[in-house]
Amino acid sequence: MEQSATLDIETLKITQEQFMLSSQSVHLQRPGCDAVYPVGLYGWRKRCLYFFLLLVLVTMIVNLALTVWIIKVMHFSVDGMGNLQLKQDGIRLDGISEFLLPLYVNEIQSRRDSLLVLGSEKNVTLNARNNQGQLTGQLTLGPDAVEAQCQRLEVRSKDGGRLLFTANEEEVIMTTEKFTVTGSEGAVFGHSVETPLIQARASEELKLESPTRTLTMEAPRGVEVSAPKGPLKVSGRKDLQLESTEGEILLDANTIQLGSLPLGVYTASPNQASQEQAVYEVCVCPSGKIYLSPAETSSTCQAMSNICLWS
Repeated sequence: MEQSATLDIETLKITQEQFMLSSQSVHLQRPGCDAVYPVGLYGWRKRCLYFFLLLVLVTMIVNLALTVWIIKVMHFSVDGMGNLQLKQDGIRLDGISEFLLPLYVNEIQSRRDSLLVLGSEKNVTLNARNNQGQLTGQLTLGPDAVEAQCQRLEVRSKDGGRLLFTANEEEVIMTTEKFTVTGSEGAVFGHSVETPLIQARASEELKLESPTRTLTMEAPRGVEVSAPKGPLKVSGRKDLQLESTEGEILLDANTIQLGSLPLGVYTASPNQASQEQAVYEVCVCPSGKIYLSPAETSSTCQAMSNICLWS
């Protein structure tokens, strides 16, 4: 017990000496530092930094002002830009729009209360292509002509159900009840025309003419030419031929006039013809030629038959 107490007293003394030494080392003066180095930007570097920050701030303000001005001028909104509005089913443009490059769309439709106008300084071309990109149809509206290039051209009624006009490489078909030509020169056809009726308007004349070739009218069950309210005139420069292979030619009228018929010549002496003859009889040569002969108590056709030798 006495030894342990002695050890504790010695240990306490050693601890006190260490504490005293450590406390003395704390109060020791450290050697001073003679050189001082300032930290930061001073002089022209500081001024350049402030100028750069000011320039960046001014640039940001100018950009913000320009952005606001562009948004105001172009009328940017949530729905679109100006006259251009983005819809769920497409794009809507109000007013006049100009496209500098080709426009590819599926459908172009105007508003119900306005017209759709397509304009160009040169021409307007509408193209239709298939899945492979090949051109299948083209409609060109040019300054001189309107050209359509397709396999078949169809014009339908306003409800889209009735076919009014169709054209392809082989034929042109018109299914309207009436086809009217109002030109002063009429209609010119280079080849044959098939139609059930050719009729002029009321109070207007109907004229069928072939200036350099023949005019032929054919029908399997007959051809009817009638003028219920006016005269009917058939004229030709050379011969006018009426021919019926199996039937007859009927001239039914109150008065039938055959003008400019030649006068027959006497077989004996030409002096026998009367200069003041007012009544003639109509004679027919074996060839079918008709001529006139003075009417007397008996027929004079035989006496005037020399004209048949000239036919």
